[in-house]
Amino acid sequence: MDASEPKWRRRKTARPGEIVDAAIEVFAEKGFAAARLDDIAARAGVSKGALYLYFETKADIFEAVVREAVAPNIEAVLALVEHYDGPFADIAPMMLARMAQVIETSRMGEVAKLVIGESRNFPNLARVWHDAVIGPGLAAIGGAIARAQARGEVRPGDPRLYAFSLIGPMLMSVIWREVVTPIGGEPVELMSLAAQHGQAILRGMLEPSPAGNA
Repeated sequence: MDASEPKWRRRKTARPGEIVDAAIEVFAEKGFAAARLDDIAARAGVSKGALYLYFETKADIFEAVVREAVAPNIEAVLALVEHYDGPFADIAPMMLARMAQVIETSRMGEVAKLVIGESRNFPNLARVWHDAVIGPGLAAIGGAIARAQARGEVRPGDPRLYAFSLIGPMLMSVIWREVVTPIGGEPVELMSLAAQHGQAILRGMLEPSPAGNA
């Protein structure tokens, strides 16, 4: 951007992102029900009126949190899965390692905890989470498994259920990090979990090699 461009214009462009970042912090501290638009606006350093220029409701802000702060990280992992044309035995460990990296470096855990805790009273939170994160993830991974089955690499079985089995421990690690570790539970080393789980589940999923090794 040209340095001569007015500062207020650069600030206006940045505001939606600042509001999203502030909303994540407020939601994590107070929960969705107790969070107020006033709190989010104050944390973002904007007026409540300015906040309404970008978001009409608290639910709109939550959707932006998922789509802007979480979904792009998941989409990067899914792009790896969808565009890789090598053996499934190679892509599965890479995917799990990338998932571990996303969990460690993004706000995914905080948002997932919010969805789990508040979706009973606010079911649209779960709907947004499913449509932007979980649904596309299961579809992409299930598709990769189905293609591997067609190539004779993976044993027969429901690709969607295989996808649940593959990513389940990683999602469990999110809950552990957000709920159990803060109260003194022993932390989980995510890259080690990804590596060990990848080896274990592939032994069950892969068809035996010609030499007879699973």
